Amino acid sequence: MKVTMIGAGYVGLVSGACFADFGHEVVCVDHDPAKLEALNSGRIPIYEPGLDALVASNAKQGRLIFSGDLASAVASADVVFIAVGTPSRRGDGYADLSYVEQAAREIARSMDGFTVVVTKSTVPVGTGDEVERIIQAENPEADFAVVSNPEFLREGSAIDDFKRPDRIVIGTTDERARKVMQEIYRPLFLNAAPVLFTERRTAELTKYAGNAFLAMKVTFINEIADLCERVGANVQDVARGIGMDGRIGPKFLHAGPGYGGSCFPKDTLALVKTAQDAESPVRLIETTVAINDQRKRAMARKVVRACGGSVRGKTIGVLGLTFKQNTDDMREAPSLNIIQALQDNGATIQAYDPEGMDQAAQLLDNVAFCKTAYETAKDAHALVIVTEWDAFRSLDLERLRETMASPILVDLRNIYNPTQVEAAGFTYESIGRGSNGWMIDAASEAAE
Repeated sequence: MKVTMIGAGYVGLVSGACFADFGHEVVCVDHDPAKLEALNSGRIPIYEPGLDALVASNAKQGRLIFSGDLASAVASADVVFIAVGTPSRRGDGYADLSYVEQAAREIARSMDGFTVVVTKSTVPVGTGDEVERIIQAENPEADFAVVSNPEFLREGSAIDDFKRPDRIVIGTTDERARKVMQEIYRPLFLNAAPVLFTERRTAELTKYAGNAFLAMKVTFINEIADLCERVGANVQDVARGIGMDGRIGPKFLHAGPGYGGSCFPKDTLALVKTAQDAESPVRLIETTVAINDQRKRAMARKVVRACGGSVRGKTIGVLGLTFKQNTDDMREAPSLNIIQALQDNGATIQAYDPEGMDQAAQLLDNVAFCKTAYETAKDAHALVIVTEWDAFRSLDLERLRETMASPILVDLRNIYNPTQVEAAGFTYESIGRGSNGWMIDAASEAAE
């Protein structure tokens, strides 16, 4: 089939490359000339494992084309996907749908014959209705159907998520559109991937509800981690214990500095706003947003305490800047809040990330960017692990200790064994792995 993907960002580029790999003819349209030049030269503007090879292979075989000509790409398409950004709107937190609405107008002016228009972007409930209204208003004679097909791609494993999905959600009640979507995803139907056909509004809400639930799960275990520190319990063992319950499951139960990225922050906030407008507030999600916002700066206070109560005049090394490993995405990354808070407390920051430093340099001021983890540790009064890159999991602890001004390791991802780190001569702080000392102190206080 002939597929047009409007937007060659993260979702559009991954989805377009995967559809091309299924054998479809795909045109990825973008209005950014610099991005198109990079893509047509074989340079991928985002970091996603395996994406460069997938794009190169399908471009070479002529199944994947990058273009700025939206009109011709839409006119020849059987299916047009809208995969543009829907960032939080500045000032009120609502999803900014201006790019989606503009895409709908441009599609309407260029359609030729029956066309399925699919919203791949994450959008609030009812957006499909608005896209349909815009197209009808712009082109009353258009023959089309609007479908919701939310993406469930995790940065760092997006290709595998697309080709081996937990589920495919397709929102449409139009029989012609249903048949087209079945053909688009036919390779996955053959692999027996779970496909859920729903009405359009249900599909739109499913995406937000899924992300909000996962964000709550992350926030829940982070709060349990704080409690573990106070009562002398181990959050990793707690997570294993509850994760063995099939009703709960083990995923998203890793305590850390709070969630970030392109999805959870904006999607939870957008769902809160949608629910408030519908006079059906989602209190759990509202609280999740507030707790997560507060947690990031709280991690900086943890570093300050590990340094004896003050970091003024001290150098802090930060390992990991992106919001998670295997991506260069800095959007809402905990490192941004942590570094700012440490600087506010008088610290000098030197940092390293395997993929995210170019992006980070645009967002952070007065940070010395290093070439390796060991360079980051040199003369540092504390070393803080913020992102769980594999490259940080087996560092030479003796080498680190010898180069640091003071051997303090603050592990915000719990990737090290406390006993081994302390045996190497470090003062070690992690998340939610308290000692029995608090219990003894508490008992003494109670006796008094």
